Amino acid sequence: MLRRGKLLEEVAWSLYERLKHCDLCPHQCGVNRVQGERGFCRGGVHPRIASAHPHFGEEALLSGRRGSGTIFFAGCSMRCVYCQNYSISHEDEGEEVNIEVLAQVMLQLQREGCHNVNLVTPTHFLPQICLALLQAEQQGFRLPVVYNTGGYERVEILQTLRGVVDIYLPDMRYAKDESGQKYSGVHSYPFFNRKAIQEMFAQVDGVQCNEENVVERGVIVRILLIPPLLEEAKENLRFLAEQVSRDVHITLMRQYHPAYRAHEYPELNCFVDRQRYREVLHYGLKLGLKNLILQ
Repeated sequence: MLRRGKLLEEVAWSLYERLKHCDLCPHQCGVNRVQGERGFCRGGVHPRIASAHPHFGEEALLSGRRGSGTIFFAGCSMRCVYCQNYSISHEDEGEEVNIEVLAQVMLQLQREGCHNVNLVTPTHFLPQICLALLQAEQQGFRLPVVYNTGGYERVEILQTLRGVVDIYLPDMRYAKDESGQKYSGVHSYPFFNRKAIQEMFAQVDGVQCNEENVVERGVIVRILLIPPLLEEAKENLRFLAEQVSRDVHITLMRQYHPAYRAHEYPELNCFVDRQRYREVLHYGLKLGLKNLILQ
């Protein structure tokens, strides 16, 4: 019996219709991608994959001993000026594939022993991903599905994924509109981001692990600490504590480094030192957050 079966088929074709007037992300460009038009993300009718492999650099809860089966999709609904993967997200590095090939990629990651399939930047290819998942399940695919996103999402779209996604892995980048506009070219990021995370938590709740201590269901929120925006990181921690749950798993990410065009912004052309990292950590602990994952 298929784990998602009929649900996947209904969701996939419902989302596919949206490609004719694309509104999958908050930009709601309205372009007809089926007819070859391109919007903000530059995604077409075929998914574009930059790479797919077992990844051991994710949180231990995701990577486990056998790796997280990451599929990196090209293009993005954000234009982060500090993007560390800009050749993929901004320059569309990768190869367009059909649904059958994407399904086989998922199955290959399962054969390689990965704990999950980790869809990185999936929003703009959701219809195609759901069709591929359906085909993969018909051929024996059974891994948990990870939705790994920059956090710029529409609740209306996420609601269609109830029962499809097992693990949500959203970023929280900004707590102020102007920061999202300046550094990522997006409008109303905090509004969309916070509503999205509340919806994700409502769908799958807190982290649930298997006997190998690898997550099978739940939400892990990633807060990327950006040098000039540490107070916004604190605001987002407070939101999670007060409006989501003090039990939510949160990764405090210190991996920021000046990449891509960050050198054009003096305030971004630096790193987060250990003292400032600890400052944010202690703030989270004072809020009563119980599951902080450190880097």
